[in-house]
Amino acid sequence: MDEAARGALLKAQRNEITEHLVYERLSRSVKDPHNRDILRRISADEKRHYLALRELTREDVGPDRLMAWAYFLISKLFGISFGLKLMELGEERAESMYERLSVSMPMAKEIAEEEDRHEAELLGLIEEERIRYIGSMVLGLNDALVELTGAIAGFTFALRDPRLVAMVGLITGIAASLSMASSEYLSTKYEGGDRSPARALIYTGLAYILTVLLLVSPFLVLDEPYICLGLAILNSIIVILGFTFYTSVAKGLPFKRRFLEMALISLGVAGLSFAVGLLVRAFLNVEI
Repeated sequence: MDEAARGALLKAQRNEITEHLVYERLSRSVKDPHNRDILRRISADEKRHYLALRELTREDVGPDRLMAWAYFLISKLFGISFGLKLMELGEERAESMYERLSVSMPMAKEIAEEEDRHEAELLGLIEEERIRYIGSMVLGLNDALVELTGAIAGFTFALRDPRLVAMVGLITGIAASLSMASSEYLSTKYEGGDRSPARALIYTGLAYILTVLLLVSPFLVLDEPYICLGLAILNSIIVILGFTFYTSVAKGLPFKRRFLEMALISLGVAGLSFAVGLLVRAFLNVEI
């Protein structure tokens, strides 16, 4: 075995024992018996992969404990589906390495095939509440971003006073969040299914209100209205970036297209609303 192959195997060995540790910790922390059994089975498979690789390298390798704790905490904070899918991105790179090594080491091919089965199991692994209600969160976020970014842009030019913009933005945003949450409650109630209307209301309303607060916050602390508007738009892009990344990883959806779509809609509406604010102010001849 040449040094390059040995180095790749040792790296893979470390990855396997690290992932074994992540799955083992998560299996002890989940309450659902079905999910716990799957996590334990995958943990045992990762341990077996590690032992098989150790037979080839004849060397013990410890886990990356910092990385194991990082994935465990990410899974607990943002959901197991997100944490494991994020870790799965590393598994895809490991699968490519196994495929290259399988020419001279048939055992590596067997491990690669098992990694493929892991991926299939992970896709349907967990029915998490936050995943079931991603649609409600998207509704709240998207509506707040599109409506309020545009409204704040219009208010900024029409009023040109950060505190007035903040006041009107908060009133508009909170009223809209209550309206949107109520609509989601009724929609979920009448469509049936296993989703709770009350929880759909909470997820939609919270996503909307948190977005409102983030967009309005620059107008509460700064005095230059156009700098506040720029920061509000920047916050809007950051929210879109973060949430699009989360949903893309958790649900296996394309990131780039979804991010560009949401960003272009929000910024496009903001630009149109800014123009409307300019026209309305000129038409009504209002000076503030």
